[in-house]
Amino acid sequence: MTGNDDKILELLAQGRLALSKKAIMVNFELSGIDISYSTVKRRLPMLEDADLVELVREQGGYYRITDQGIAYLNEEFEPPEI
Repeated sequence: MTGNDDKILELLAQGRLALSKKAIMVNFELSGIDISYSTVKRRLPMLEDADLVELVREQGGYYRITDQGIAYLNEEFEPPEI
């Protein structure tokens, strides 16, 4: 897990909304968080493989955090190395 992974999960945990890769990046830009679109695009499938996020709509690539993702943020779950 990287610090960028934590930031992605923290953003998705806010309101547990489903967000597209672009929306995640725009929210980071608006918050002054320096994470590139390519990083978001590369890390989301890895977070999905670790069951921390789920793809809820393939068209547009919308993701949301899973219960395991919330448990990870609450330090109640240790995902496999990704």
